[in-house]
Amino acid sequence: MTGDEGLAEAERVELTVGAVAPGGHCVARVAGQVVFVRHALPGERVVAEVTEVHRGFVRADAVTVLQAAPERVEPPCPYAKPGRCGGCDLQHVSPEAQLTWKAGVIREQLTRLGGLTGAELDALGIQVEALPGGSLGWRSRVRYTVDGAGRAGLLKHRSYEVVPIDRCRIAHPAIQQLPVLGVRWPDADAVESVATTGGDVTVTAVADGAARPVSGPERVHEQAAGRRWTLSPSAFWQVHPAAADTLVNAVLAQLDPRPGETAWDLYGGAGLFAAALAERVGTTGRVTLVEAAGAGVAAARQNLRDLPQVGIVSGRVAPVLARGQVAGPVDVVVLDPPRSGAGARVVRAVAGTGARAVAYVACDPAAFARDVRGFAELGWRLTALRGFDLFPMTQHVELVGLLLPHRRRTKA
Repeated sequence: MTGDEGLAEAERVELTVGAVAPGGHCVARVAGQVVFVRHALPGERVVAEVTEVHRGFVRADAVTVLQAAPERVEPPCPYAKPGRCGGCDLQHVSPEAQLTWKAGVIREQLTRLGGLTGAELDALGIQVEALPGGSLGWRSRVRYTVDGAGRAGLLKHRSYEVVPIDRCRIAHPAIQQLPVLGVRWPDADAVESVATTGGDVTVTAVADGAARPVSGPERVHEQAAGRRWTLSPSAFWQVHPAAADTLVNAVLAQLDPRPGETAWDLYGGAGLFAAALAERVGTTGRVTLVEAAGAGVAAARQNLRDLPQVGIVSGRVAPVLARGQVAGPVDVVVLDPPRSGAGARVVRAVAGTGARAVAYVACDPAAFARDVRGFAELGWRLTALRGFDLFPMTQHVELVGLLLPHRRRTKA
C-alpha cells in the first residue's frame, strides 16, 4: 500500500482513539481506514506510528500522547513501551481500568461472536475480578528467548526480535532474583524459569526442542485445592499463584457437584478439577479425566492415585468422545480447552450427553464466545459468567461460565 492509497508503514498520524478491542488494542479510524492502536486508551488524542499495513486495516503504536485519558499511568516497567518488550499490553492503564477494559472485550466478543443480546449480557453482570497479590510479581513461569549473542530476553510485539532486559517486573520475585538475564546462554534457544507455590525454583535451558535442567529439582510441587501436587517443571500449571484455587472454587460453585454423581474433566491436565470433583462426588461417584499431553497425563496419574473414583483417559478430547472411549450418562462436565476453544465437535458431543450442567473455563473470550453460540444452537444457554484477572498488565483474561440446557433438544 502506498501513501496515496492509505497509511504506510512507519508513517505517523494524529488520531482520536476509540473503543477497546481484543489483543490489547483500541480501534481508531483515519480517513475511513481502521487503525488498531497499542499503548493507547479510549478517548485519547495521540500521534500513532504505523507498524503494519494489511488489507482493510493497519496496526500502530501510540508514540506521543497529546490528550491523556484519566486512566493513564506511567508504566512501571521501562520496557513496556512502543518498539520494546511485547509481553505486557496494559502497563499504561491503571489496575482498576484494566479490569474495565477486559470486561468490555468480553462483552464485545459475546455480542459479536456469541450472539448474546444486550439484555442477556446485562443479566450476566459481566465483571473481571482481581486476584490477590497486585499487578506485579505474579508470573510464576517465564520463558526467555535467547538471541544470537546468547542474551536472554523477551520478544517484541508480533516479532521474533529479542529485547534484552534487566528483569521482568511481572515475574515472581524468586524468578527476578535468578542469574538468568545477567549471563550468556550460547548453547540455548530459550531459558525457562519456574517458581512454584510449593517453594521450588527451577531453571531449564532449551535447545533444538530438548530441555536441559540447569538448577533446581527435576520435580516441583504446587499447593492447590487442599492438595500437594508433584509434577515436571514443563507440565502445564496456571502461572498466577492464586489462579488454581480461584478457578477451582468458581467451578465448584457453579456446578455444585453432589455425592454419587458422574463428572467429566475434559482437557484435564494434571487433574486439578478432577481432584476437586472427586472430593465432592465421593467414592460412590465417578470422575473421568481426558488429557492429551503426556506430561499432564503422567502428573494426573501420580497425583490422583489416592482417588479410586477417578479414571484417566490419554488422548485428544474430540476423537476420544467420537470413539466412545468416554460415554454418558454424565451429570456435570468441566471444559477447560486450549486457547483455540473446544470446537464444534466437542460442543456437540458434550451437549448431547444429558449432563445437567457444564462449567467452561476459558482463556480466550473469542473462542469462548464461539463455543457459547454452538451450545446455544443445541439448546443450551450461558446462565452465569465470572471473569478473573489471572494475567495483570496483559490483555489476557480467564473466564468461568455456567452452561445449562434450557429447552428440549430436537433430534438431528
